Amino acid sequence: MPQQVAVITGAGAGIGRATARTLGRAGCDVALLGRNRDRLNDAAAELRELNVRTHIVCVDVADAKAVDQAAEEIEETLGAITLWINCAGASVTGQVAALDADEIRRATEVTYLGTVNGTRSALARMRRRGHGTIVNLDRLASLRPPPLQAVENGARAAVRAFSESIRPEILHDGDRINIVLVHLPSINTPRFSWTRNHTGKRLKPMGPVYEPEIAAEAICRAAFGRERDIWVGLSGVRNWALATFLPGLSDRWLSGKGYAKQMEKTPVAGNEPDDLYDTVPGAYAAHGRFDMITRKSMPLLLTSRHAQLATVTGLMGIIMLALRRRRD
Repeated sequence: MPQQVAVITGAGAGIGRATARTLGRAGCDVALLGRNRDRLNDAAAELRELNVRTHIVCVDVADAKAVDQAAEEIEETLGAITLWINCAGASVTGQVAALDADEIRRATEVTYLGTVNGTRSALARMRRRGHGTIVNLDRLASLRPPPLQAVENGARAAVRAFSESIRPEILHDGDRINIVLVHLPSINTPRFSWTRNHTGKRLKPMGPVYEPEIAAEAICRAAFGRERDIWVGLSGVRNWALATFLPGLSDRWLSGKGYAKQMEKTPVAGNEPDDLYDTVPGAYAAHGRFDMITRKSMPLLLTSRHAQLATVTGLMGIIMLALRRRRD
């Protein structure tokens, strides 16, 4: 097998930083893309201690031309790109009526168009060889998409639809390129400290919280497996069922509890630095400030094969019930 060359966007901190370590330990050469050169240098230094070949490109993923140029530079330096992981994202939290249109546009450009730009650059090069894997990130719904996060919820829904639309195009052309969606719960990353925040309170994760290494393990499985989707933990399945069959009840619960579940009691001035337009300085790494409440053990990973099995089992149950009623 030729050497695997993995490209990770948002590699300076959070999920991208943890994923870089995990893929480096798995034997990949790793290209690190992000906006903060100091954090990218720190991530590369960690990988070099593992004897991993690295390459850094300081780039804003919302700039399609810059991402494409970065891909060319990576192939010239490390070799053919075989894995591309889109971890970069930015958001703004608050009621939609209080948000500025430019903030919404910028957050959508980074999270959604950043994924689109990375995917297009990866596809252009993988199709030369007819194989490769692209991993995009989605978020597990908590009952229903929570309030105050409409911008990110919309961007992630767009990422999901975009990824699903590409799959038949790849099949049509006969390429062995895998597009995988990893559906993540709340992850303890620095994003809660640097997301643009209009709530007046410090932000906190909602629902079960996991360490970024958990997300990285799921991404690593996506990179080397042949799954369509990977869901981290059972909470998303439970919440999907509640939102599907009891939508009114989940809306009422979120209107009453959804705000408090996402905010600490500590007020903020509202002018703290954020990463929406410019990178935030500081020695951030993979973890955020919620280590004390995170779940350390690996949760159950559900894949598209499990979903297919559940669907077939459910259909068989319905058919057997219908046949029994017909006999009665």
